[in-house]
Amino acid sequence: MSITKEEKQATIQQFKRCEGDTGSTEVQIALLTKRINALTEHMQANTKDYACRRGLLSLVSQRRGLLDYLKDIAPQRYLDVIQKLNIRK
Repeated sequence: MSITKEEKQATIQQFKRCEGDTGSTEVQIALLTKRINALTEHMQANTKDYACRRGLLSLVSQRRGLLDYLKDIAPQRYLDVIQKLNIRK
């Protein structure tokens, strides 16, 4: 259900802005998206897992806040991230 250490490192390598970057907004959004996708698959198989649903909604809200922040400070980086992660229409 959770992402592995290797998947997390690969995601960080793909979205980092500079060497040693592990906490930039883009990296945080990418890691949250990975977790959201994993929980979404779990929820499709376990529709009555309400604790998981609550956690999933919390993660979506967190990601939404980070996306709004990124959109305000760097619109081009925002567009790049949503295009790479395919999280918009």
